[in-house]
Amino acid sequence: MSQSNQANQAYRQAANSPAGRQAAQTAKNVGDDVNDLAGEMSDMAAKQYARAEAYAVDSIDQAGSAIKANPWIAVGIAVGLGFLFGALSGRR
Repeated sequence: MSQSNQANQAYRQAANSPAGRQAAQTAKNVGDDVNDLAGEMSDMAAKQYARAEAYAVDSIDQAGSAIKANPWIAVGIAVGLGFLFGALSGRR
């Protein structure tokens, strides 16, 4: 019997042993647990994204309402920010 045949036979015996079957089952269980965790994390990320999106939409709506209620203040802020950015970008 050649050395590779002996190695293959030893591998088959080890894989079919109770310890080999238990190791395979443990590996399968770990894989299943990882898949479950990945699914849960995906669900959590989707919920957080939805919350952030709703928050952003609300903030934009509030900003629009503030601009409509106080248009001259909004113009003043825009002019001030334009001046600030212009002054900062003009300095090289």
